Amino acid sequence: MKNRKIADRLLKYSTSKAGRIIVLTGARQTGKTTLVRKLFPNFEYISIEDPVMRSSYTALTAAQWKTTYPEAILDEVQKEPVLIESIKSVYDQWPEPRYLLLGSSQILLMEKVKETLAGRSIIMEVYPLTLPELRTNSWDEPVEDSLFQKMLLDNQTVDFLPSFLLDKRMTEKQLAWEHNLNYGSYPAVSGTALTQEEKTIWLQNYVRTYLERDIRDLASLRDLEPVIKLQRYLAINTGCLINASAIANEIGVTSKTVQRYIRYFELSYQAVILPAWAQNAHKRLTRMPKLHYMDNGIVQTVLQKTGGITGNEFESLVIAEIYKQIANSGVQVRLHHLRTHDGKEVDLIIEFPDHYIVFEIKMTAKVSKADIKNLTGLDALLDKPIRQSFVLSNDPETKHFPGNITAVSAPMFLG
Repeated sequence: MKNRKIADRLLKYSTSKAGRIIVLTGARQTGKTTLVRKLFPNFEYISIEDPVMRSSYTALTAAQWKTTYPEAILDEVQKEPVLIESIKSVYDQWPEPRYLLLGSSQILLMEKVKETLAGRSIIMEVYPLTLPELRTNSWDEPVEDSLFQKMLLDNQTVDFLPSFLLDKRMTEKQLAWEHNLNYGSYPAVSGTALTQEEKTIWLQNYVRTYLERDIRDLASLRDLEPVIKLQRYLAINTGCLINASAIANEIGVTSKTVQRYIRYFELSYQAVILPAWAQNAHKRLTRMPKLHYMDNGIVQTVLQKTGGITGNEFESLVIAEIYKQIANSGVQVRLHHLRTHDGKEVDLIIEFPDHYIVFEIKMTAKVSKADIKNLTGLDALLDKPIRQSFVLSNDPETKHFPGNITAVSAPMFLG
């Protein structure tokens, strides 16, 4: 079992006045149920997926909820939204009861939560495992902050080792990195209980279940063929700009349908949509967003691939990892990519209130001066100072370039 960084925040919120109702959402199989049942053993666990019991739960009055289930976990609560009304009624009448509401179809759950529990709940999201979480072997083993998270949380410049080879944690960081490359980071495939073949089968079943359950729940589709085509197209083109018209021509649907389906992929936590940075109206910048798959294991499964990844897949893996680590840290920042019409491109810009941190992501095993060209001259484009620039790659050697640009091993930085 892997420990989760979000656990400490969840426990802290659960005892606060604002945390009487906590809504925990995220993709299917990210470990939401396991996490809360471990952290809250005294809470009654109620599965709303049980069709026999569902009607019995909906028949309970607010007073009966308060008496019978004063502390409860309601799993897959989006299956019966009327229960959210019941929990609201309990919240409004009595100060003691506390509830955890779990759901995996974000759009269905969030719409009802925002309507019904506005100002009454804390919303938290659970993602696939991060690299530091993959390194843990039990609930009792602390999750170390990565170098990136330390920089993020302390708001300080990190002093990097000259080489990843000098990192005392190199072996375990490299193992976690290689696991993410081969199988992704869903908890079910993270341990040693499954063989390689069983992990592959689990991922295949996950992709099929996602299409047959989550997408059908979100979109009420009878024909999944266009979504299947889009899923494969996006997996092939992960890390690329989203041109809805071009995609529509490729898979045979309208551009509005493409935009709607891509929104479903984002809402169901399968993809990260990275908007273009375009705050400088006087510069010629592309406005198209980029899409990055959340999990490399899913990409490889959709494409039926083994034995290595492309440069774009590497970029998506790194950006998804950064995205998850930011979410786990609870730091409020905005993420962008940047591309000018004359070809300058920056893979990731993290925007803080008063500065930026920027990243170029290269799969190369040896970073050269040519790899930093897109990081130079950015000050003329951006509206706030750049605190630090990074090239993240497979090169184990740390290299420093003029302009406060540091090339560092991606597994060392994020592991």
